[in-house]
Amino acid sequence: MKRWLKITLLVLAFALLGLGGYAYYLYHSVKQVMEQTYEPIRKQPANTPKLRLQEPSIAQKDPISILFLGIDQRRGDAGRSDTIMVLTINPNTHQLLMFHIPRDTRTQISGLEKEDKINHAYAFGGVEMAVNTVEAFLQIPIDYYVKVNMNEFVKIIDELGGVDVENKFAFSYEGHSFAVGKLHLKGEEALAYSRMRYDDPKGDLGRNERQRQVIRSLMDKGSHPEVFTKAEAIFSHVQSSVKTNITFEELQQLALDYRSSIQQVDVMEIKGEGVMIDNIYYYAVHTEERKRITQRLQESLGIPSPQKDAAHPPHNGVE
Repeated sequence: MKRWLKITLLVLAFALLGLGGYAYYLYHSVKQVMEQTYEPIRKQPANTPKLRLQEPSIAQKDPISILFLGIDQRRGDAGRSDTIMVLTINPNTHQLLMFHIPRDTRTQISGLEKEDKINHAYAFGGVEMAVNTVEAFLQIPIDYYVKVNMNEFVKIIDELGGVDVENKFAFSYEGHSFAVGKLHLKGEEALAYSRMRYDDPKGDLGRNERQRQVIRSLMDKGSHPEVFTKAEAIFSHVQSSVKTNITFEELQQLALDYRSSIQQVDVMEIKGEGVMIDNIYYYAVHTEERKRITQRLQESLGIPSPQKDAAHPPHNGVE
């Protein structure tokens, strides 16, 4: 009996050593990937008023904002940020707020003396100009960004086994057909599902809603234990498709301290109207609507609203 006990304990010890070795491998693989994807940016401090007394600290569990840019990059083209989503995460209120900016939203492009579609900021000046433009438009600080090449991102979706969505109306797009109801989508299907907008009664807002479905499903898939069995392939795709200014140490703290504290996920939409200016379509957002969005985001970040509202001047007569 003692002999069998010793053998059992020996086998268990080797198993634990194996798990420990695999955990060590995963840790260093993630660290190596994050070092490859890390890309800091320069921000224009004049874009937004000094809303914070000090920079947020993930180690102190301060509320933070993250700008997600989904880039549609074609061969010979710098690409445009067809997906522009702001996440505010407040572990103190246990809330995550998801907010999409429609790609055709007309606003001042930071660094240029012109107004244009907000998704053109990335085409003109990359991530830095996109971040600065979003900060000026929303009047909140953007702490971090995550840039994803959407054409490469489909491989990550496939590695995770696809995504699950709830489709509200039947449509076809880019050779794929989508029925009403619950759907399980592979990578290319998910990309087509999240791209369609012209046949959607809500236009860009409907497209944004489908993109949020895909992202939330991916977040759920990424939290399952079986993701570790596909870690090596996923790391490879992340390394080739993602850039961010989140460090490995900050990612660790986000995963351990922030994700576990989130109990509520809220979604906010921006209201506007389509306008034609010089025969070009834009999505115009009224000043009062921009104030409403800014206030909600500031509340989520724990930032007190400024006493004087010098922000959000009317754009092209839209007040």
